[in-house]
Amino acid sequence: MTILEKIINFKKQEIAKIKSEVPVKKLVESPKFKRTPISLKASLTEESSTGIIAEFKRQSPSKGIINDQVSVTEVTNGYLDANVAAQSILTDTSFFGGTMADLMEARTINTIKPILRKDFVVDGFQIVEAKAIGADVILLIAACLTAEEIKNYGQLANDLGLEVLYEVHNQQDLDKISDLDNKIIGINNRDLKTFKVDLEHSINLANQIPSSAIKVSESGISNPRIVTGLKEYGFQGFLIGENFMKEENPGEACLDFINQIR
Repeated sequence: MTILEKIINFKKQEIAKIKSEVPVKKLVESPKFKRTPISLKASLTEESSTGIIAEFKRQSPSKGIINDQVSVTEVTNGYLDANVAAQSILTDTSFFGGTMADLMEARTINTIKPILRKDFVVDGFQIVEAKAIGADVILLIAACLTAEEIKNYGQLANDLGLEVLYEVHNQQDLDKISDLDNKIIGINNRDLKTFKVDLEHSINLANQIPSSAIKVSESGISNPRIVTGLKEYGFQGFLIGENFMKEENPGEACLDFINQIR
């Protein structure tokens, strides 16, 4: 069983349990459900955008603990000072050490930039939950969903006013997304089956994505020169977590990185 299969199996059981305890009505009635989400699309396409989607990530299945010493508040403030385009927060507890409370804490500080809820969506309930905790964007990973699920979950997110980052790793994943026009497509350079990273993935798949779509490169971006290179292939977004989080002060590392791009 691959790491991804293990995560998905666990996630399905976890969500089934949460659904039996928390009624959807309760989520819909939560105060944050009424807020108007901030657009990731707009943030990535504005002229002054840094394009950086900076992630808060304590640990990962492939690296173990990355940084469990810094608080969400510290990191969020640091990322905002660095003028990131958006923030990404891992809310998976069992494999990534994140929580929904992390996103809620970040949301109280970050009122101006979009927040991506980074998790493994296997049920529409999680999309309603994302809206309720203050997320603006959800992640749909093509590798662990069917074409029909991608379409339905994408539609549900849109109906709730949320944007979607559709994550693909290869042509097979890309083929599951019915219409690429005007969508935000993230190309994950990390193979979720083996967790190996190869930046060529972004470059190879970029040509298969129409120019109307917003291209985001995810994982393995450790040098500002990589961002400059990827921009030539039409990328407007760059999701970076570990490169910042492995430092003592992730916000400072992010600011330094962004200054080097310019």
